[in-house]
Amino acid sequence: MTVSLANRVRGLQLPVFREIATLAKSRNAIDLGGGTPNFPAPVELKAAAVAAVQSDYNQYALSQGIQELRKGIAGKLHRQHGGQFDPETEITVCCGATEGMAASLLTIVNPGDEVIILEPAFTIYAPDVVLCGGKPVYVELRPPNFRIERDALAAVLSPRTKAIIVNSPHNPTGRVFDPDELAIVADICRQHDLAALTDEIYDEIVFDGITPAKLWTIAGMRERTIIVNGFSKTYSVTGWRLGYVVAPPQLTQGIRIAHNYLTISAAAPLQEAAVEAIRLPGSYYQKLKSEYTTRRDLLINGLEHLGIPCLLPQGGYFLLADFSRFGWSDDVAFAKHLIETIGVAAVPLSGFYRVYPNRGRLILRFAFCKTEETLHKALQRLEHIERIKYGN
Repeated sequence: MTVSLANRVRGLQLPVFREIATLAKSRNAIDLGGGTPNFPAPVELKAAAVAAVQSDYNQYALSQGIQELRKGIAGKLHRQHGGQFDPETEITVCCGATEGMAASLLTIVNPGDEVIILEPAFTIYAPDVVLCGGKPVYVELRPPNFRIERDALAAVLSPRTKAIIVNSPHNPTGRVFDPDELAIVADICRQHDLAALTDEIYDEIVFDGITPAKLWTIAGMRERTIIVNGFSKTYSVTGWRLGYVVAPPQLTQGIRIAHNYLTISAAAPLQEAAVEAIRLPGSYYQKLKSEYTTRRDLLINGLEHLGIPCLLPQGGYFLLADFSRFGWSDDVAFAKHLIETIGVAAVPLSGFYRVYPNRGRLILRFAFCKTEETLHKALQRLEHIERIKYGN
């Protein structure tokens, strides 16, 4: 007997950055491809995690998340944005924002439903929709500004449209969508009775005095918005896989069912530690922004000094760099050649497209969630960029 793959996974592939990371490790390259910080997590969180394990918080937690953490999340949303959310009926702690997005889509997407994805897009959204039996429908954020445009959104609407996913600050471009852009999304959601899923995982990493606008604060959007967020990026604990979903009560009921059957609960000791993360003072977030601004500017100034144009990110910890002057037609091959020749890894932007991959050639995404020492070493290697062969 030969067991064949199910149709739902047959057409899916792992994202290209997995291949890039494997090659980078095998060549001892400096990896600026993946979004994994290489500096320590806050000492308070590590101490709290150790204390929780030592105190025997080592069994299943409540599936929806421990109460103190859900209350802390509600309090943080209220302090920062004025939102009033009930931790008992509207907040669910998940195994990372990734699981939170999957549980949310499983809750609202029926087979054949269409979900609008703004591309370039983080690589999990489309596969999640497919695994739910839905159909991803793509709207291009056109370079160089990568703005949300009303006509482009309106053009893809159909009777099967169910939801739209909005990620701001945006991975991979670094855009923070402004209030006018979010108003367009809100108008379309209200007019066509759509749900909105907002991936806000980078919302504490913003630059130049920008405060991210929130789709759920717009009139008529609170009851149709699912907020997906987590602790990985803000607190440099990507390996903890700890996230949360905030949604209206009727949707939260479904999200909790999906979450329960996916993972039962997030890790109990790490939930205890995350309570300490929520309690960190405002100075922590100010320092976070300041340090990431320094890293961003270091990398972007270094690349542009080498004649490599960059898009200045408004948020998140990625930036896009244009290598088109080297004349290659295949950005994946170029990224591999960069690893082999220079010893620096970055991710090809075409990997974030499904419909418009040519828009990504030859643009690479660099992660600056690294120590300044690491970024300096990468730039030193990139000073030899002229070793790259022109054209392929």
